[in-house]
Amino acid sequence: MTLSPLAGKRAPQSLLTNIPRLVAHYYETRPDVHDPLQRVAFGTSGHRGTSISGSFNESHILAVTQAVAEHRAAAGITGPLFMGLDTHALSEPAWMTALQVLVANGVQVRAQAGAFTPTPLISHAILEHNRPGREGKPDHDWADGIVITPSHNPPQDGGFKYNPPSGGPADTDVTGAVQARANAILENELRDVQRVSLEDALAGLTDFDFITPYVSQLGTVVNLDAIRQSGVRIGVDPLGGSSLPVWQAVGAQHGLNLTIVNEDIDPRFAFMSVDRDGKIRMDCSSPYAMAGLLALKGDFDVAIGNDPDADRHGIVTRAGLMNPNHYLAVMIEYLFSHRPGWREGAAIGKTLVSSALIDRVGAGIGRRVVEVPVGFKYFVEGLLDGSFGFGGEESAGASFLRRDGTPWSTDKDGLIPGLLAAEMTAVTGKTPSERFADLTARYGETAYDRQDAPADAAQKKILSSLSPEQVTATTLGGDPITAKLTRAPGNGAGIGGLKVTTDQAWFAARPSGTEDVYKIYAESFRGEGHLRQVMAEARDVVSAALQGP
Repeated sequence: MTLSPLAGKRAPQSLLTNIPRLVAHYYETRPDVHDPLQRVAFGTSGHRGTSISGSFNESHILAVTQAVAEHRAAAGITGPLFMGLDTHALSEPAWMTALQVLVANGVQVRAQAGAFTPTPLISHAILEHNRPGREGKPDHDWADGIVITPSHNPPQDGGFKYNPPSGGPADTDVTGAVQARANAILENELRDVQRVSLEDALAGLTDFDFITPYVSQLGTVVNLDAIRQSGVRIGVDPLGGSSLPVWQAVGAQHGLNLTIVNEDIDPRFAFMSVDRDGKIRMDCSSPYAMAGLLALKGDFDVAIGNDPDADRHGIVTRAGLMNPNHYLAVMIEYLFSHRPGWREGAAIGKTLVSSALIDRVGAGIGRRVVEVPVGFKYFVEGLLDGSFGFGGEESAGASFLRRDGTPWSTDKDGLIPGLLAAEMTAVTGKTPSERFADLTARYGETAYDRQDAPADAAQKKILSSLSPEQVTATTLGGDPITAKLTRAPGNGAGIGGLKVTTDQAWFAARPSGTEDVYKIYAESFRGEGHLRQVMAEARDVVSAALQGP
């Protein structure tokens, strides 16, 4: 991908979203149900789109919320529904629309009107309500949740995701049914939607404090005493997101040496630095988007960035922004050697496009690594029952157990990895970057990259349903191929693409769900030159497979 001349620079006026126009399109544009790009489509993180293109409008939210209400009724979910939202401009209109439908369907909605609530706090609230043995909880009183967010996507985007009683992202059996029902409701011109006025919806809302229970319990998952006593200097940039009031409460309640460097909330995200491709994107794993915090790296021992719904983390030390894969490996090595309360057999969960360094770390500390397809939903049950101590994916999303081995959140939590960076600095005297240097000295240095390659709809369909036998190559980067995978070795689920491995490198290819491209991920333990060779051969392998015999 070509580097934009604007990358890393403050967004110019020409890039800023016209918010009144965006919101007007949310209410006035009617999606074309015959256009696949304007139907409800749940990807790995819910339904996303933008109002101007007809892919995220009031009609979508009416339909999908009605479908969720019908699903929870059919599933016997009779407890409260916890609802949150982030700071994107379309989030509050969509939140109000969803509330109108939920209240009309008799759902007990718990939320904070006029306040933003991040994804991890919704997951935490669901699990707290559904906790076995909770006083006053009947067996049938299950809670679930909705978060209105497109995550780190550009300012013009909106998103909707549903979390069932397990607290994490809904599995495909749920999202598939909700998606199908929502599109049927759209096709029927919304006749099946139940809706009350906004006034009645707000009157039917139960106000709920998400921040206090989450912040007060943080010491059960991270060693806050060690952080406070050490005086580790912590910087935080919420990137204009919903984590701002949470970080304010963390600093105030726990007495940490914590400075929030940016308290701006602006739906245009005009304060952001432009990402690599010339777009405004609140990606805390991108050095271009994180340029503002990186400029302050010398002021802190560790600094933390979050995306707008705080389900992703970015870790900055004096050495710079850590690669998400690198920090995953550092977290794993530290947690499994500093959490004696975790069960002996607790495993490490990783997605198949995460670094192979994690596999080497897992072998080194004697822990099983479970490799699953892309999607945090594959970690939910393991984090819920404690069989996974940690679940993480290469896009800077992770969660892990409380210190006693019980669940904390089963969705991605971008706050606790940041606090863990401060904990490991306090406890070991080494920053995460320094601990990563120790890992590479022990297990080898890794070079990692992700690129896009063109593919039309037919080619993407072929790629998503490949069989290992269609890959005829026997070597990759000069080494014998050790595995050709179209199913994840950890759970046998289809990966919707291909992964090829050797002892020193691997690549994976997956079709994009929204663009005419496929994504190639590759890694080498033999340096950047070898990585480029692997990436080039990966394109050849995929091209040959797409052409067929």
